[in-house]
Order: sequence, then C-alpha cells, then structure tokens
Amino acid sequence: MRHNAPFKHPLLAGLMLTAVLAGSPAAADDDMAQMQALARTANLIPPEKAIEKALAAKPGIVIDADIDRKLSGLYYEIEVVDAQGVEWEIDIDAKTGETRRVKRDWFD
Repeated sequence: MRHNAPFKHPLLAGLMLTAVLAGSPAAADDDMAQMQALARTANLIPPEKAIEKALAAKPGIVIDADIDRKLSGLYYEIEVVDAQGVEWEIDIDAKTGETRRVKRDWFD
C-alpha cells in the first residue's frame, strides 16, 4: 500500500501504524509507541493530534499512519477510508500540525 517508499527517511521507515485488520493489535500499539517517542524526541506534534486533524479534513476510518520525510520536512501521512469506501491520503505537517494535502488514493 506504500506508494512513495523512496521518500521514506531510513530512521523512520519502520514507524508505520497498520490497521488492526492488516496486523496484530500488539504490533500496531508498538508502532504507535515508536511514533510517539519520535514525536517527543524531535519536537513534533503527537501522532494522535495528526490523526485528529486528518479526520477533521476527511472523516472516516484510519487504516494507516506513518511519518514521512518530504523535501519541505517531516509529515504524518494518514490514510483514511471514507463512508463510501474511498481511500484518502492526508498529509499533516509534523511540526506545525497544518493539513498540507488531501488527495484520493487511486491505487486502492
């Protein structure tokens, strides 16, 4: 499901929260704990806040959340499935919490 793997920062590559349906609840909890630790260390907004902002931009069910490095900095990339079953990718600036992009994921 990851389409921009070349943009992943090597230190952040393992920090992906996967939906419970796709993995075990314990693994998802571990990934969230890693993202929370990174957020504290790097002075980023907490992942829960990023998820809250993504759901405000596009209501639905979060199926994936991770941290990506893009040219302009670190972003939380939140994937949401809306009530119609359409998958969306929402980028939240990891420093400011600003919603930077909401786009339909055409590869679902």
